[in-house]
Amino acid sequence: MILPNVRSSFGRDEAGRVVRALARGDEGRVRDLEAALAERGLDPLLDDPALPALLTGGGGVEDLPLGLVLYVMVRHALLESGLESRIIADYVSALVLEFGFRGRSYRITDHDDREYHYLVDILADMSGARGRRAFLLEAHLGNFALWLSGLFPDHIASRVRRKGGPGLDYYEEMGQTGYRMAANDPVARQESLDGLFRDAAEAFVELRRGLNRVSDRYLLPRRGAPVDRLLRQVQDRFHEETA
Repeated sequence: MILPNVRSSFGRDEAGRVVRALARGDEGRVRDLEAALAERGLDPLLDDPALPALLTGGGGVEDLPLGLVLYVMVRHALLESGLESRIIADYVSALVLEFGFRGRSYRITDHDDREYHYLVDILADMSGARGRRAFLLEAHLGNFALWLSGLFPDHIASRVRRKGGPGLDYYEEMGQTGYRMAANDPVARQESLDGLFRDAAEAFVELRRGLNRVSDRYLLPRRGAPVDRLLRQVQDRFHEETA
């Protein structure tokens, strides 16, 4: 089960890397940032608007802890979408980190025997599932819909154009449904995840747009049809500005 645990994994190494990145080689700035770190903790430094570019713009990203890089990318992209919740950013970062491992996005847990390559297959199994498996399927419906629509929107647009496949609104509806059902499941209350899933359902469109930014800027910056991507970005920007 995916949990919001990326941020809690950060220790001295991650804090030191953040300080050095923000200091930009200025030793006086290092001392100031270390004092701020001791006084207010790491979160204000992680939220510094300059941090994403400083971590990713100078090369050497492969030498940084992957969880740190992903969290900073996701956190700032979601802030641009108006989502200030750190726990939501933490959960989405954990989702991207875990689904990035081979085949994990197709399974409800690391070692589940069943693979789901389509959202409708998850829905079909949900109808007969009970207990914890039902909850895992509900959460996976939301997770898988967010993974696909968030990081691979150009692929979805290509399928719409070539094969008449469902568009982003379909994935948004399915993702909202999955997270909403997970929020109402007794297992979510037992795990203290009901509020998280409820918030994710309500903010699914903003989550999708935030991950689109991550994909466009960092992960798949040159893939996809330029017109499809531009139209999506313009449409999303219009909806955000008029919301």
